[in-house]
Amino acid sequence: MLQSMTAFASAQGHCAGYSWAWDLRGLNGKGLDLRLRTPDWIEGLEVRLRARLAKALTRGTVTLGLRVQSDVQGEGQMPDKGRLATVLSALAEVEAEAMARGITLAPANAADILALRGVMEPQRAQGTDAELRAALETDFEALLESFLAMRHSEGAALATLLSGHLDEIARLTEAADAAARARLPQVQAALRAALARVMEAADAADEGRIAQELALLAVKADVTEEIDRLRAHVAAARALLADGGTIGRKLDFLAQEFNREANTLCSKSQDADLTMIGLGLKTAIDQMREQVQNVA
Repeated sequence: MLQSMTAFASAQGHCAGYSWAWDLRGLNGKGLDLRLRTPDWIEGLEVRLRARLAKALTRGTVTLGLRVQSDVQGEGQMPDKGRLATVLSALAEVEAEAMARGITLAPANAADILALRGVMEPQRAQGTDAELRAALETDFEALLESFLAMRHSEGAALATLLSGHLDEIARLTEAADAAARARLPQVQAALRAALARVMEAADAADEGRIAQELALLAVKADVTEEIDRLRAHVAAARALLADGGTIGRKLDFLAQEFNREANTLCSKSQDADLTMIGLGLKTAIDQMREQVQNVA
């Protein structure tokens, strides 16, 4: 089944005297970019969540946010002595360096230091962290399941849109084939006129060069290969949609190939009707490629 990189899921829970709120969002991305914001004081949680996301996903920019707060009224916070010592040492080093350079810094007050991330930590009963982490990991599975369900739902809608674009590309490809056949007498007349002009100056021309130039003119007017390749690309794209899975990169490559053939067809058309069809193909291909950017 096709998956979209765009999805969203949220959830709330509570356990061990704490309540929490999850926020999981997915956007387009060339690879897998995981951005997690979780409480630092729950040891090992971010590592586990990151590994779980990396196992479940292959592409997209994914942002996970987790906010945890105590349900106990009046529960206080205490400074993390290790983090506080690190901050104070860094502050002293900065002030000393500034003084050595003749720079005067505004004095930092206690409130500024305590507001730094990680300096203040909630007071927790012994063993609470392990219980809380286990509850959060269990709750995360339901969140991830909801997120993946939305990716699949969005993917099904994308598959429908892409199938419609492929139908339009296929229709225009057949119209291009019909227009190319219809202009054949015109092309043949142009080649005969070119041959006549060359033959008038045949005494001064090299026969091999004449044959080469005429063959080149014929190749430049023939769009059979472009039409055949467009048909093959349509068939390949439909096969990918039928197989599903993580096919975003393959579809994007095919979209580039579609565009290359449409460009060549327009450059070789030498006919107003065929040119208009080629431009219609380019529009349909661009619309398809925009949707392909959402496919995982």
